[in-house]
Amino acid sequence: MTSSSNLINKNGQRFRSLALLTILIIYLLILAGGIVRGTGSGMGCPDWPKCFGRWVPPTELSQLPPNYQEIYGAKLKGEVEFNAVKTWIEYANRLLGVLSGFFVFATLIASVPYLRRDKAVFIGSVVAFLLIGANGWLGSRVVATELAQYMISLHLFLAILVVFSLLFVFIRSSPPHPIKNETQALGSLLLVTMLLTLGQVLLGTIVRETLDEAVKRLGYDQRSNWIGSLDWAFYIHRSFSLVVLALHIGVIYQLRRFSKNEWLSGIATSLVILVLVEIATGVIMAYLEVPAAAQPIHLVLAIVIVGLQFVAWLVLTPSLISTKRDIDLSHVLNV
Repeated sequence: MTSSSNLINKNGQRFRSLALLTILIIYLLILAGGIVRGTGSGMGCPDWPKCFGRWVPPTELSQLPPNYQEIYGAKLKGEVEFNAVKTWIEYANRLLGVLSGFFVFATLIASVPYLRRDKAVFIGSVVAFLLIGANGWLGSRVVATELAQYMISLHLFLAILVVFSLLFVFIRSSPPHPIKNETQALGSLLLVTMLLTLGQVLLGTIVRETLDEAVKRLGYDQRSNWIGSLDWAFYIHRSFSLVVLALHIGVIYQLRRFSKNEWLSGIATSLVILVLVEIATGVIMAYLEVPAAAQPIHLVLAIVIVGLQFVAWLVLTPSLISTKRDIDLSHVLNV
């Protein structure tokens, strides 16, 4: 019986390691998407799934036919111009997307044994696999619609849902960490904070669109005037960040009460650091002429923060992450 239990524990540990690695790869994919957006490389490959009609993208103009602008620039109104750096940034993003798909599929396969022990883990893995597949297709639509804003935003939010699915699978398959403090009010506060943070991320994608338009209109030599030319979305995004900050201060203060719970105490410490860095990157973009490196960092930190909020909310909602046996056991132990 002990050897069987040890085997289950080892298999569970391997599964959680795979799920965690998959989550990290999805975050890298989101970072890559931010780099693509920040460097204006979204149409670095004007076709899909190939890039300039090749499975291995060109590295120099001589590798393209003389009339490549006529071939690939029809839908872009002839404005396509080969840039090796942008082409490979976009193609690397696509390759990372394929890699993430393989890892999500591997997580799904590894979750099959949970059909007997905890079907929720398997179902969460299936959801993640379906979402990553849908997001891969959506990536092709982003190119087909010439970077339509609503497609880019939907593409990002599907990636966030993939992260949520995998985080659920990871936490659900982990050993229970029961808590004895009253958590209903904090759970509600976390849920509100998470939803408003997601709203702030959505507003940020709108600001990004207006910034893209400002770049096209003013050019890179007028970088100092980009921020001043932005519309209402930027000012709401900037002002609303104070509301989100206030909510995070409340969440972090409340989470500090759970010093004996390693999940919640670790999340509280991480949120302090991440929120401060997130604010710093926002200030840098607003007052230092939107440096390209700050944009993807700002985006990814926001998604990491939302992910931590989601994990804390799951931990504070035992019915979502514990089997009935776990809940009964924690009640008997009174911990």
